[in-house]
Amino acid sequence: MFMSKPSLIFDAHLDISMNAMEFNRDQRMSLEEIRRSELLSTEDHPHRTRNTVCFPELRRGRIGVIVATQIARYSPKFHKLPGWRSPEQAWAQTQGQLAYYRAMEELGELKQLRTRKELAAHAQVWREADDAAAARLPIGYLLSLEGADSILSWRHLEKARADGLVALGPVHYGPGIYGQGTDASGPLTARGRELLVELDRLGIILDVTHLCDESFGDALDRFQGPVWASHHNCRALANWNRQLSDSQIRRLVERGAVIGMAFDAIMMVHGWQYLRSKPSDFQLRIEKICEHIDHICQLAGNARHVGIGTDLDGGFGTEQTPMDLDSIADIASLQGLLAQRGYSQTDIDGVLSLNFLNFLATQLPE
Repeated sequence: MFMSKPSLIFDAHLDISMNAMEFNRDQRMSLEEIRRSELLSTEDHPHRTRNTVCFPELRRGRIGVIVATQIARYSPKFHKLPGWRSPEQAWAQTQGQLAYYRAMEELGELKQLRTRKELAAHAQVWREADDAAAARLPIGYLLSLEGADSILSWRHLEKARADGLVALGPVHYGPGIYGQGTDASGPLTARGRELLVELDRLGIILDVTHLCDESFGDALDRFQGPVWASHHNCRALANWNRQLSDSQIRRLVERGAVIGMAFDAIMMVHGWQYLRSKPSDFQLRIEKICEHIDHICQLAGNARHVGIGTDLDGGFGTEQTPMDLDSIADIASLQGLLAQRGYSQTDIDGVLSLNFLNFLATQLPE
């Protein structure tokens, strides 16, 4: 018999500091307060007034452990994607994002988790807390870097590791300093190959999310350390190079990786057209993600390689989420949706938190 609500959800990808520092959202406010605060500033981004993430909603959904990102792209002159004009500016941006996390720690909103012991203890506190207690608990976070353009030198990478960096994705969209990302093509750069050596030396998880096919293969051929895909869905169900092909999923399973399911509509269905499609065009609901979960489980032969990596408020809002997802707390409905599909409670717990937690229990420092 499944529980009506999960005691703990692990989200492997949330751009918390980007929303605070670039979109000027105070994550301590309620969802409604943030939306109302943006009513007069809707011109800069289509997701204004449509946010889904804030600390109160994370707690309401019992999302007590997250992987929180730093992100800053280097975009030289004539680059097609937005970003910073120098890697030094990108580094400074990530340090401002880190300062935000530190400020939230001082207020008791967040708690950084660096070791296996810290992670296990924090997860247990959340499992044992009732909803009233959970509403006052700090949200545990592990630090990740999405796109490595801001890493100026291996000394800077060492500083990031000392600050608690757990995982790193070498690239984001397009070409980067270290390799080729979404909608680009080609292998890792020479600098990217050196980066893999440094990740291995420092014990940092390689996040393959956003690597184009050639860079993905190049990275897995060269890197022998721990690997995960923090926010990735299945290309068989959403035909775009941003998603994982079946052969890529099999390679990740062979490496013991966990793949986090993302709730961006463009990553959930075939044929989504950015800024044109609406969730209602596809009658898109949260249950669609169960098809992606099923697909990975069928390829893997078990349910141990799939988790949650929502990417919610990652530059989009409810204009690009399932119709029944108004808040990140709504992903708790997966508990019942997976049970209806015949998943055991053990497998459901794995998808919602334990698969990523178990992975980290073998990879974080003692």
